[in-house]
Amino acid sequence: MLNELLLSFARWLDTHSWSTQIHESIYLYAWIETTHVLTLMVFLGMLCIIDLRMLGLIFPSVPASTVAQKLDRPMMIGFAVMMLTGLLLFYAIPVRSTQSIWFRIKVVLLLLAAVNAFTFRARMQASVGRWDLDLKPPKHIRYAAGASLLLWAAVVITGRTIAYDWFDCHKELPYVMYWAAGCVNEMAALDAEL
Repeated sequence: MLNELLLSFARWLDTHSWSTQIHESIYLYAWIETTHVLTLMVFLGMLCIIDLRMLGLIFPSVPASTVAQKLDRPMMIGFAVMMLTGLLLFYAIPVRSTQSIWFRIKVVLLLLAAVNAFTFRARMQASVGRWDLDLKPPKHIRYAAGASLLLWAAVVITGRTIAYDWFDCHKELPYVMYWAAGCVNEMAALDAEL
């Protein structure tokens, strides 16, 4: 049911002329993708510095709140532009993206990273006055920072693997892979054979 809804939505997006124009443009798709990667680097660069400070690995003499405060604005600008360009990249190739297992894993990881970021930020702001100058922040802050680094590394890896067709619907795959990738037509064909 969910796979059918996602595929219907992707096919609807694919009917828009802007989607086709972005994908078939000589320069526009490349510019959007380049901007996506560059702002990803800005966002992740700031995030890594903040997370490494929260792990107690860098800048031990600088208050953690100062590091977070100074890098928060460029990090959030990078995040906003990265998300906008990511949505445009999806809009340019909606059907293939929707039926990519890597894209689906990336979306789940992005949601987990968002939940971690919001809880991490709230817990950090609530307790920062108590440990701001400690060489090693509290355990819950370190765990959240470590989870952030791992989740975003996984987002980058899965984002990069979207370009490859290892598990695309046109290949012969086990039924579970068809389901995980959202290969509605292939699942229906296998069901009809049974």
